[in-house]
Amino acid sequence: MESSLPLDCFCYLYTMEILKHAHSGLRWLVLASLLFAIFNALGKTNGSTPFTEKDKKLGLFALIFTHTQFLIGLVLYSISPKVVFSGASMKDSVLRFFLVEHILIMLIAVVLITIGYSKSKKAQDNGKKFKLVLIFYLIGLVIMLAGIPWPFQNYGTSWF
Repeated sequence: MESSLPLDCFCYLYTMEILKHAHSGLRWLVLASLLFAIFNALGKTNGSTPFTEKDKKLGLFALIFTHTQFLIGLVLYSISPKVVFSGASMKDSVLRFFLVEHILIMLIAVVLITIGYSKSKKAQDNGKKFKLVLIFYLIGLVIMLAGIPWPFQNYGTSWF
């Protein structure tokens, strides 16, 4: 009976690489969609501009991309060699970043963006809808930008 360990290792490494690249590349769609939704809401908070289906879809796509990114991140969190559950991880800045900081920062950003979308959907006033998208998405984006492991931070990540 032959061992399937090499095939299992290959599948694990291949899956890991696909997910890493998807997670890294999707960040650009998340950032772009958030920026589109934010810039779309900018200047429309006075209430004179109707909140159209296009406006709703911009916010929805940003929400969908953000949630998809977070779900891929959760899968990576459970299988990544950069996430090490040990006391020593807290002493290593790279391991601590991926174990605690990155996921916590991103969770906060995703929750804020989700709240912004939900509140804007329920709001009656057009200006308030735009204002909620603008505020919550902008705060979520700023928090997200702070939690991304940019290549210049020496966390062993790349641009894509």
